[in-house]
Amino acid sequence: MLPVVTLVKHFNFYQVVLLLSWACFGRARMQVNLLSNNTTSSTTDLNVMDYGAVGNGKTDDTQAFSKAWAKACESCSPIILNVPSNNSFLLNHITFQGPCKPTSITVQISGTILAPKEISAWRSDDKEHWMIFDSINCLTLNGTGQINGQGSSWWECRENNKCSEAPNAVAINKCNNTRIHNLTFVDSPMMHIALNDCVGANISGITIIAPKDSPNTDGIHLEGSKQVRITNSTIGTGDDCISIGTQTSNVNISHIFCGPGHGISVGSLGKNEESAVEEIYVSNCNFSNTMNGVRIKTWQGGSGFAKSIRFEHIVINSTDNPIIIDQYYCNDGHNCPNKTSAVKLSDISFRDINGTSSKETAINLACSETVACTGIHLEHVHLTSATKSKQAASRCKNAKGMWLDVIPTVKCLD
Repeated sequence: MLPVVTLVKHFNFYQVVLLLSWACFGRARMQVNLLSNNTTSSTTDLNVMDYGAVGNGKTDDTQAFSKAWAKACESCSPIILNVPSNNSFLLNHITFQGPCKPTSITVQISGTILAPKEISAWRSDDKEHWMIFDSINCLTLNGTGQINGQGSSWWECRENNKCSEAPNAVAINKCNNTRIHNLTFVDSPMMHIALNDCVGANISGITIIAPKDSPNTDGIHLEGSKQVRITNSTIGTGDDCISIGTQTSNVNISHIFCGPGHGISVGSLGKNEESAVEEIYVSNCNFSNTMNGVRIKTWQGGSGFAKSIRFEHIVINSTDNPIIIDQYYCNDGHNCPNKTSAVKLSDISFRDINGTSSKETAINLACSETVACTGIHLEHVHLTSATKSKQAASRCKNAKGMWLDVIPTVKCLD
């Protein structure tokens, strides 16, 4: 660029100003654009078929998926890992391990992923998990495909007390900003989706299906996780449609159709542990022919708290226990001894809940004998018996709070 003195000799004052302005701001803009162009990365598409996957539903494709994941995890650009349609991929136990280099990884599942059908075909000592996604940021599982756990042999084994454990289908461990959209999950040996120690998760538009008598086949289980949103999904299983475990907070669940199953549960909490659960919001959900509607369940002998829990705008259709707090939970039958300590329950509201109860007790607030539930609030709750000739009833034990416009009345609520 010419010196300012030379510029003045050749141009008038205003022309000099314009030239200097361009020199400062025009060059800066060019530098910003160049920097932007250098930092923008295009998405890289990978396909499991290119890494040896066969996709005939019989050949073990575990190694092919592992190779494809290793390539994806080492990429310097955002990844879409394709599991193509019109194929069925048989996978044994597999861990998709992070941390990974890409800013985001999307697993686009258009085909079907199958677990081994027979327990004898399970080739891993780890029989608690099928597919694990561990320590990955910005992971998305998306697509119109299906994840099928083929769990019937595991259910039979557990019912006959020959197996003490069974694999969860998909475990998301220590992942941040996870998204699961539009997929169908079928017949997991145990839980279909488990989020453990995750921060930031959005699950929407999924379908989860398992028989009503399949043991412990929770749809979605949260443990040690925060900032989770679950919406617009259909879940029917042999256990909780959604269960919320300890050390979990800031959960928003809405527009869920649940049934069959055991409802949406906070818990179970307090089994030989100190629990901490808060800021749970469940709204605009529909329960049909379920064992429970909205439930909080804790073991005797626990400690800690569960608080700031809201159940609102709920429709109940022929459910055994539409509203239930059970601080005497015991899934070992009658082999649980009485204990005096308990998880403290407080600031819990049930609002705008309507429908029918298939059993006499539509509202059951069974709180600890020694640690009362406090701040229980019921408002605009109308629950009648599914049998027209019968009346619905309520029961309370050491529950303290208030109620307004509730059928059946809860005069037992102090």
